[in-house]
Amino acid sequence: MQKSERISFVGIFLNTILFVAKIIVGIFSQSTAVISDAINSFTDIFASVFIFVAVKVANKKADEDHPFGHDRAEPIAGFIVAIFTGILSFEIARTSITELLTEHSTNIGASAVAVLLFTIAVKSFMAAYFIKKGTDMKRPAIKATGIDSRNDVLVSTVALIGVIGAMFGYPKLDDIAALIISLFIFYSGYKIGIENIDYLMGKRPPEDYFAKIRKKTLETKGVKGINELNAHYVGNKIHVEIHIDVDENKTTKKSHDIGKEVQRKIEKMPDICRAFIHIDPV
Repeated sequence: MQKSERISFVGIFLNTILFVAKIIVGIFSQSTAVISDAINSFTDIFASVFIFVAVKVANKKADEDHPFGHDRAEPIAGFIVAIFTGILSFEIARTSITELLTEHSTNIGASAVAVLLFTIAVKSFMAAYFIKKGTDMKRPAIKATGIDSRNDVLVSTVALIGVIGAMFGYPKLDDIAALIISLFIFYSGYKIGIENIDYLMGKRPPEDYFAKIRKKTLETKGVKGINELNAHYVGNKIHVEIHIDVDENKTTKKSHDIGKEVQRKIEKMPDICRAFIHIDPV
């Protein structure tokens, strides 16, 4: 099991613990907010499993059927998670509105507060851990898990406010908290969806990549200029196509060697998977 896969498994394990704890306490206390937060944790389990599988697929080497690798697996998984998250957010909103408009009893006590405080602590750890690992390893799916965990801290805080309000005689605050949680979940799914659609659609990378590519190319001995430069995402990796000017009097082998040196430099850059070099004689 590779490091990225082990990190993904940590997310599955922790989210499963949180889901089980919250669903038990939520059913016992009849707290709409705690049950909604438990459903939020269930979406995290679903996302973590998908991301674990996607990372495993993305780690596969290029083969005959996939000559450019399997990097699209991660954004595909991210997009599926976004759709599932949107559906669940709608269901939570519908349930919380129904509860808000009807009278119902609750049995909210200290256990609901305790499980939410435990969730906030665990999710704070997960946010810092996954964001750092995802950033360091250049894995957007792992980083997305960290961002989602950071949002979950806010979601559980809202649930905690609703639960405390219900304990002090304002039971509708619990239902209002559940409705707010559904909006957070929907927004989280929307952000994940948009980011991964960009990866799948071959979005242009940030401008600073182009500046760095130009700099490394022009520093290569024998390159007289750049007349065309394009780049786009293939999954979460970048493919570069560049046309370099080379003295027309150089031999074919010498021009080829210059092109290979440019390719080597560019492909050593972070996030860049492949560089395609075209030689233009001048």
